Amino acid sequence: MQIFMTLHRIGDMDGGSGDCMSEAVLEEISVLSAIYCEPGEFEVLSRSESGITVMIQTSVQQLTESEIRLRLIFDLPVTYPSTLPNVSVSSEELTRVQCKELRDKLLGQAGQHLSEPMIHDLVLWAQQNLNTLIGDSISDENHPLSAGTMTDEGTWTMLLHLDHMRAKDRYIRTVEKWTSDLNLTGKLMFMGKIILILLQGDRSSFREYLVLNKSCKVDVDSSGKKCKEKMISVLCEVKLPQVQKRLSTFEIKVYPSVSELEREFEATGLSFVFTDYVQGIL
Repeated sequence: MQIFMTLHRIGDMDGGSGDCMSEAVLEEISVLSAIYCEPGEFEVLSRSESGITVMIQTSVQQLTESEIRLRLIFDLPVTYPSTLPNVSVSSEELTRVQCKELRDKLLGQAGQHLSEPMIHDLVLWAQQNLNTLIGDSISDENHPLSAGTMTDEGTWTMLLHLDHMRAKDRYIRTVEKWTSDLNLTGKLMFMGKIILILLQGDRSSFREYLVLNKSCKVDVDSSGKKCKEKMISVLCEVKLPQVQKRLSTFEIKVYPSVSELEREFEATGLSFVFTDYVQGIL
């Protein structure tokens, strides 16, 4: 039986355009669609003059190696993010008590992000802290976890996939400027028709980079007109272990073969990223 908990009652919304939302909110939704780009992960459920409702589905690996599937619905009023979003949480693997626990924690986290884009942060917080919440709600003796949970601190790695790059020289110069301005290191990687952007740095800078990459006219369309990037997807976003050094520069590299590309990931200590995320698109 599916458990469904709601932070606030979601008002009925018609199928309007949602044009009253600010440009910043529309850009946030565009970035979310790039991050949660797998089938069924992201959907705009409704739009109206009073706001937009979006759904994000994600899963969390339990200590027992089974998965908990979460369905998160964010009802964004027209005054968002100055006003907190309404949030609904549903899961077939959680009890009503556990859903309420997650609901309360998400509401508390949302309050810390008032007046700034927060949806991606809330989803990541749920992913990173759900096991701790479950462990506390069931028993302190079953799979006890330390009080510390994964935070935004430290160095993170994000891997992006681009579908194409028509204005290559211009695009490369722009990416180099953005990474320099945001203090991000990594590699822009070309292997045949595959284009990957590997970034390392503060996780908050990743969000700023995605906003830039989705909102600026960085490429050209088939007719040669300047256009925004609509075909970018986030393959993964992981925290770099403290013992592993981050890349020191941002460089452009071309690889003649899949094996050369794989060796690059191995050399940077990210062989699991290649296995788990890159091989599937080759």
